[in-house]
Amino acid sequence: MRRLIVEMYSSSDEVLERKVMSKGTSIAAIVMSFLAGMLLMWGIDHAGMDLSAGPDKAVKTASSSDHGSAKIPVTTKDPIWGNFNAPVTIVEFSDFQCPFCSRVNPTLQKIKTTYGKDKVRIVWKNQPLPFHKKALPAHIASALVNDLAGSDAFFKFHDLAFKNQKALTPENLKKWAIESGVKAADYDKSIKDPKYAAKVKKDQAEAQATGATGTPAFRINGVALSGAQPFPKFKAVIDAQLAEAKKLVAGGTKPEAVYPALVAINAKQSPKAKKKERPKDTTIWAVPVFEDDPKKGAKEPLVTIVEFSEFQCPYCKRVLPTTTKIIETYGKDVQIVWKDNPLGFHPRAQPASNAARAIYEAKGDEGFWKAHDAIFAGQPKLNDPDLKAAVADLGVPWATVEAAIKSNKYADKFEQSQDIAQEFNARGTPHFFVNGLRVTGALPFEEFKKTIDAQLKKAKDLVAKGTPRAKVYEAIMKSGKTPPPPAKKVVGAAPKDSPFKGNPNAKIVIQEFSDFQCPFCSRVNPQIKQVLANHGKDVKIVWRNMPLPFHKDAPLAAEASIEVYKQKGDKAFWAYHDKLFASQKAPGGVKRENLEKFAAELGVNMAAFKKALDARTHKARVEEDVAAAKKAQISGTPAFSINGYFVSGAQPYGAFKRAIKLAQKDLK
Repeated sequence: MRRLIVEMYSSSDEVLERKVMSKGTSIAAIVMSFLAGMLLMWGIDHAGMDLSAGPDKAVKTASSSDHGSAKIPVTTKDPIWGNFNAPVTIVEFSDFQCPFCSRVNPTLQKIKTTYGKDKVRIVWKNQPLPFHKKALPAHIASALVNDLAGSDAFFKFHDLAFKNQKALTPENLKKWAIESGVKAADYDKSIKDPKYAAKVKKDQAEAQATGATGTPAFRINGVALSGAQPFPKFKAVIDAQLAEAKKLVAGGTKPEAVYPALVAINAKQSPKAKKKERPKDTTIWAVPVFEDDPKKGAKEPLVTIVEFSEFQCPYCKRVLPTTTKIIETYGKDVQIVWKDNPLGFHPRAQPASNAARAIYEAKGDEGFWKAHDAIFAGQPKLNDPDLKAAVADLGVPWATVEAAIKSNKYADKFEQSQDIAQEFNARGTPHFFVNGLRVTGALPFEEFKKTIDAQLKKAKDLVAKGTPRAKVYEAIMKSGKTPPPPAKKVVGAAPKDSPFKGNPNAKIVIQEFSDFQCPFCSRVNPQIKQVLANHGKDVKIVWRNMPLPFHKDAPLAAEASIEVYKQKGDKAFWAYHDKLFASQKAPGGVKRENLEKFAAELGVNMAAFKKALDARTHKARVEEDVAAAKKAQISGTPAFSINGYFVSGAQPYGAFKRAIKLAQKDLK
């Protein structure tokens, strides 16, 4: 016996197991009990190295119930649904007050019923976002429930909290905890125990380390999936990970070691790890700041951060903790300047911007930022009653705010900011310029800090050399770069039988290369209407067919539109154009059945129409437009040549306005 114990101290786990088993079961039991006791006494974590994990060569083997040493740790202190040895682990970083986290719960339920506990394990991690004021107490209460009553009780609490997301009051949190299996006395005794807040903070640190700054965020064996994605998105990743897990086990990896092994492998193989970073834009851009731009922070800043943003964009909301921390950290030296960039596909962005602007006009900077915070707090609910509730306590009558919304009172100001955003290629939101240096997206504070600290140092050098603090931004902008004009792609004159709208004698011709099956071509139509509304006397818009090869229904749709045009002229063509784009998401799309249906609705001679489609009468005419695009090196849709100035994609109105202004300048 003594000899066996001595041998054990110098043996690997695998050798140890062979030696113990060879001595008989009873001895094995004694020895293992003895060794376990000694290890506990010495404080040793006996989690050896599993060398059978393939690509990782050596992955730490988890204990019988803990994956605390994995790259994304899972421990017994986490709420868990599913079995420890399940080949796929979904770690969910979530927020009880986040509406998107609530929306994804039916998907998670479907995952449970589809795969079961033996295949999938779901692990909850707390990630209450700073701007969700009621979230943190709910997460602390949930941590208490998990600690005192276990995972099943936690998930009961979880379901009640999400079901009653608008009622996360202290009274309800206690009520739900009791309904989930916690005694009232135990809840009252434990709710202020700092260990539960510490657990939440620990989870948040793990989220930050994993890059899960928004919610909901998932790591499926380490593979990132963000947002309230539908079941098929999860299924694709889960199925792939089940296959990878099967390979590892077949190669000798123990089931309990599969999770840490795959997390480590996926971390190395993730797109983030493999993707080459884009060259950083180090240009200092001369972005103008105006007197009527809302501002917060330092009155005489050394660093000016221009923020292009809007109220319906979820990423603009996600960056709030970052901008808040920037002001808290650098308030005496940094100023944030707001520029509205309500995006066209967010229908409630502009009404919300008008509401905030109405408050700004009445109450100045302080009022604007209060409105800003309140409107974001209510996102995604931005209908008029929601906006009314958001600004109710800000001292401006709702009638004033409502009038601004209905009349789009501040449209000129929005257009000014959008034009600047377009010129400086700040198309998405949120988009920042830190003393002219570009920073894109809802990045964490640490990313901004690097840029701010560097710019702060340069600004202090300017002040030391005699530049007044109030003139620092102006001094930097003098050497800043202004944007270049848009690229040019000159297209020859369109054939005379091309459909058009606008002024037939206009000197500015916009040739639009488009595809009836392309969703981006559909998205740009509101901007084209705006071009006509604002510049109809100055422009002629000419349609050119460019069906893309991977849109199988597009060529025949293009030919059908030409037949309608040949029979009924421009007016009928544009009506048919609108019907085709409106049908993109409808049953049948732009397939032949709908091509005929829409033509009949416009009074087309259907016998001639069907004959033209059957014979592919207009195929050569469509190919003529495609050849013109190819010659001009235009490869995607929608694409526009505005007297040679090239606008690519479903750009905002400002892109067209800028090209039109340049074309007008050339004509003078």
